[in-house]
Amino acid sequence: MNSAAPLIDSRPASVAQLFLSRVAETPDREAYRYPVPVDEHAADSTPGAEQWRSLSWGQAAERVYAIAGGLMALGIRPEERVAISCSTRIEWILADLGIMCTGAAVTAVYPSTNADETSYILDDSGSRAIIAEDGVQLAKILGVIGGLPELRHIVTVDGSKPAEGADLPEGVEVLSLAELEERGGAYLKEHPDAVVSAVAAIDREQLATLIYTSGTTGRPKGVRLVHDCWSYQAAAQSSTGLLSAEDVQYLWLPLSHVFGKTLTSGHIQLGSVTAVDGRVDRIIHNLPVVRPTYMASAPRVFEKVYNGIAGRARAEGGAKYKIFLWAAKVARDYARTGQETLIATGTRSVPLGLRVQHALADKLVYAKIRAAFGGRMRACVSGSAALAPEIGFFFSGAGVHILEGYGLTETSAGSTVNPGEDYRVGTVGTPLPGSEVRIAEDGEILLRGPGVMRGYHNQPEKTAEVLESDGWFHTGDIGEIDKDGFVRITDRKKDMFKTSGGKYVAPSEVEGRFKAVCPFVSNILVIGNGRNYCSALITLDEPTILQWAGAHGMGGKSYAEVCSSTEVHELIDGFVQRLNGDLQRWQTVKKFTVLPRDLDIEHGELTPSLKVKRPVVERENAAAIEAMYAGANEA
Repeated sequence: MNSAAPLIDSRPASVAQLFLSRVAETPDREAYRYPVPVDEHAADSTPGAEQWRSLSWGQAAERVYAIAGGLMALGIRPEERVAISCSTRIEWILADLGIMCTGAAVTAVYPSTNADETSYILDDSGSRAIIAEDGVQLAKILGVIGGLPELRHIVTVDGSKPAEGADLPEGVEVLSLAELEERGGAYLKEHPDAVVSAVAAIDREQLATLIYTSGTTGRPKGVRLVHDCWSYQAAAQSSTGLLSAEDVQYLWLPLSHVFGKTLTSGHIQLGSVTAVDGRVDRIIHNLPVVRPTYMASAPRVFEKVYNGIAGRARAEGGAKYKIFLWAAKVARDYARTGQETLIATGTRSVPLGLRVQHALADKLVYAKIRAAFGGRMRACVSGSAALAPEIGFFFSGAGVHILEGYGLTETSAGSTVNPGEDYRVGTVGTPLPGSEVRIAEDGEILLRGPGVMRGYHNQPEKTAEVLESDGWFHTGDIGEIDKDGFVRITDRKKDMFKTSGGKYVAPSEVEGRFKAVCPFVSNILVIGNGRNYCSALITLDEPTILQWAGAHGMGGKSYAEVCSSTEVHELIDGFVQRLNGDLQRWQTVKKFTVLPRDLDIEHGELTPSLKVKRPVVERENAAAIEAMYAGANEA
């Protein structure tokens, strides 16, 4: 029997039960860290200064119990939905646990979701209450609440209230999170066993979370994840042996997204420390302060770090830039050679000459990179989209080990992950204990296991399209499994296209290669479905390209002006030609357009987990795409 099997098979019915057990076992152990502003009246304070505060498991439980009691006092009952519209912060986690400890279910809403879609999600889910972060979220909800007869309670994290004289629908109440916790305390004085009884009554097949997929077309679908999905994730993550109770996790991912949410389950199982701060612009600042041993991220963060390192080296010029280029090549050669020998012999080894070069490069370059990650990072997990292998090999050689994993909202995130020291760049690892993977005849990846959703909310027809009666879920991804059981994703089934010449192109493969050769790129979309050649829409990393522009006589120009300049087009063309040199003829990018702004969540071009919404980008840039094919007949 697999050594992980007992842990998987004996998992509790819910993470709520797991949380109560964790609190009982280690009440005084540190559980969470979160940033708070330094008292502005303190003698040594500086504007904007912050400090990190801690919560023990026992202290966290006090707040979770109070939130659960408060919801019970509002009349929330098991499986009724309570929405959360809030950025990643300690209150999101406490609210999520509080809702689960009542036996109710969380409706996750991205705070960036517009009013119309927020209204749809709250209505479709039948949410009775919502925990909203601030006045912005409150205003959005008040603007649509007239069409939400089920929504009776709005709880604001920061204490925001409606403007004086605001006309609220009859029976709708707005209160602060502090007021909810105060009511919860009073409720639990009268019903001291209420939370423990509610948790004990949770059935593992009871609805725990509704996460709405950010659809590229049509309305999003509500993914039904039951308590057992999260309990399984907690047990499976723990059983990999990748993490321990001594780890410090840095958590910035959106908690409304399945990738961020699942990390909270594994953390409770282990009883480790999680430092929580969802502000993306603070990641680089926070890492040396938190000094985490573990972090999960989307590939875009690693790409930005790589571009930043390369950009700074280029700006320093001369010998320093040459040293960086040499060190980058050594890192890739070292990591790739070690991986090839691992696959061939079962042991990582590299020739003596390369080891000597690597040791020198470590002193000159790699040590500084590891220091930027806090100096204690044992491993990072990358998911949500593909990491370009060349970037993966670079960080691997530099001693920042990025373990790619794979999963979807419909599988409560993790289905596969790379195993510790035996990880293989370019793959998403092997199945988590308890999960199964197989490849269909057409190359589609199918998944089965306890983490798979129980269906789409109120959409049985859509459920039947992807979920077979024997539990196999159709992912929509194309991939393969090697002889050692490692899974490799080659593309999205719906993203692959055929040129007018009949050749299939996997755009993500071409895009990943371009990100490895061009340190200025932010996003790239390869286009060519039904066309006689491939083209590309390219956006550039703003700090990196503006730094380059300043050194090439364009200082003071705006980002849009720089991107539209002849100089930048020539710069990027050089990288496109380098890309084309390693591609099959039908894969090569014949024409490209540098867009005047980067893609973002606000314009609906990126999901909150930073995946590109291809149909949206192609629709918004239809004129630019047509211009790249105007009058073109060449093959």
